[in-house]
Amino acid sequence: MESNEPVFPLDLYVCESCMLAHIEAVATSEEIFSDYAYFSSFSTSWLEHCKSYVNMIIERLNLDKDSFVIEVASNDGYLLQYFVENNIPCLGIEPAANVAEEAVKKGVPTQVSFWGEETAKGLANDGKQADLILGNNVFAHVPTLNDFVEGFKQALKPNGVVTLEFPHLYQMVKHNQFDTIYHEHFSYFSLFVAQKIFAAHGMRVFDVEELPTHGGSLRMFATHEENTSHVTTDSVATVLDMEKSAGLMDFPSYEEFAQKASTVKEKLLAFLTEAKANRKTVVGYGAPAKGNTLLNYCGVTSEDISFTVDRSPFKQNLLLPGSHIPIKSPDDIREEKPDYVLILPWNLEREIVEQMSYIKDWGGQFVVPIPELRILGE
Repeated sequence: MESNEPVFPLDLYVCESCMLAHIEAVATSEEIFSDYAYFSSFSTSWLEHCKSYVNMIIERLNLDKDSFVIEVASNDGYLLQYFVENNIPCLGIEPAANVAEEAVKKGVPTQVSFWGEETAKGLANDGKQADLILGNNVFAHVPTLNDFVEGFKQALKPNGVVTLEFPHLYQMVKHNQFDTIYHEHFSYFSLFVAQKIFAAHGMRVFDVEELPTHGGSLRMFATHEENTSHVTTDSVATVLDMEKSAGLMDFPSYEEFAQKASTVKEKLLAFLTEAKANRKTVVGYGAPAKGNTLLNYCGVTSEDISFTVDRSPFKQNLLLPGSHIPIKSPDDIREEKPDYVLILPWNLEREIVEQMSYIKDWGGQFVVPIPELRILGE
């Protein structure tokens, strides 16, 4: 490994007083997100999920041309484009200028900045308080949680609603999704903890939905504490009871989680060793952050997996960090005809299996490493 290549520890901590699961802040938001390689629009299933959300929330909140929507970490306009299509005024807040540029090309108004109290007060002072503020898969990326949540408080209209989607700690522990732990994800949330953070800023969680995205997520609805127009639903208590029953308020469940991660490592290395001994070729599909956690934790290199592929041209012709596995176009799988395709973004298993179904033509098989190693079709 090159001496100037940054590496980060795979350490997860749980706070004794508030039970927030978090990592040590080993990189700043500016270092991670000022120039970013992730573009949300390259996942078809994710776009379908977002379009469905927009249709739902427009109807639920009666949004129209006189409403105003803000998305925090709006990426390449993947979601706000559907508000634009419905003629609903909106604004994306996106810190990565290179990604924001793609959103503007889609006709999505985008401000290049980090979300927090200062940004939110600036919008409020300009008369841009929102009926809806949403954030998908951004909560985990925030090192300064209080500043981030205070932003919602400042920029939300009195009867406005915040929706946040984030991977659910309950699912991460239950299904051994340790590969979602990496330096870009500062925190890992239960509803119990998220509710406490919002309450500290005068905001009330009034509803929650369980979603299948990203291995199991929550969509949390919140509003100002004094806003009585949204009654707290039974689903909030249901999810809180589920978290308590799963032991998320106790330390032994996290110790067991660490042991399960070791088992995944053993099984993946055993599979790769056997494949090599039998002269079978293994390639990867995807270049997600979670895949880098898995491969580097297991010590996998390009000698084990000859290359991986990704639909995003922004990642192609680069190397995965640490493992130095080349990233190619999906077309290379058709040309090379590997025996196994290891799906690194396991949360997109169905989408990838459908896209790459042609590997069956030469007897190729898909391998999914999380929550435990599976060879599909066996």
